[in-house]
Amino acid sequence: MGDINPILLIASLMVASTPILFAALGELVVERAGVLNLGVEGMMITGAVIGFAAGVGTGSATVGFICAALGGAALSLIFGVLTQLFLSNQVATGLGLTLFGLGLASMIGQSYVGIRAPSTAKIDIPVLTDIPVIGPILFHHDLLVYIGLLMVALVWYFLARTRAGLILRAVGENHEAAHALGYKVVRIRLAAIAFGGAMAGVGGAYLSIIRVPQWTEGLTAGAGWIALAIVVFASWRPIRLLIGAYLFGGITVLQLNLQAAGARVPVEILSMSPYLVTIIVLVILSAGKAGAALGAPGSLGRSFHASR
Repeated sequence: MGDINPILLIASLMVASTPILFAALGELVVERAGVLNLGVEGMMITGAVIGFAAGVGTGSATVGFICAALGGAALSLIFGVLTQLFLSNQVATGLGLTLFGLGLASMIGQSYVGIRAPSTAKIDIPVLTDIPVIGPILFHHDLLVYIGLLMVALVWYFLARTRAGLILRAVGENHEAAHALGYKVVRIRLAAIAFGGAMAGVGGAYLSIIRVPQWTEGLTAGAGWIALAIVVFASWRPIRLLIGAYLFGGITVLQLNLQAAGARVPVEILSMSPYLVTIIVLVILSAGKAGAALGAPGSLGRSFHASR
């Protein structure tokens, strides 16, 4: 236990939380538009393998992340077309998307096992990096960590302070009323779905290009499902979502450090602890008077048809 460095532990927390944060932010926007996409895991792992393949092929991590975002968005639009145009069941289609993404990633990734991802540099901010304790924790990370934090602020501002964000929320709360006011419900939802897919793709690519950094089958290891749970934990609010992502990331890093320090706890219990803690938090939250379900968008998961 004495081998655990608290400064490195907290710094690692930010890194571990970043892929979950990207995926959860994307899903939050999708759900605020009234769509329930359970295919986050499939989009994440597809983004992971496409981003890794593009990064290795070009030698550029930046190209890898761009391709991962495009791949995640393209996969999400399959879900979008099926659910918004053909009115298929959102839950079943989302589960199918996850299975499809897992299979697609397994097929593409066979040629990339054992290959290292292109390197990415950490950003050292002059003066700030040298501040004791705070410097190593906050100012010595890769660019995507800071972009993730910026995206939290941008998503909050978009939903709370812009006309487009208010329209998106109106569509999610009552799509029939929004349609009656002249808003293009299907177009708005498709745009939200594409954004969610792009964010999930970037989150997956972060795992394969920076966090690991290599391709292994099943790389996401349930991260997409945790992202879905965090959206509920956050009551569909971006700032609370950041707290939820850091909670999960902290538990993940802590259990890895406990294993490395030789803690006398069965490794199976340590490995399942992040998921167990997430479930416990969700149960406690949903049991309260102000349960997370009370903050759900009114039209969440409901199909929309303009002729009705």
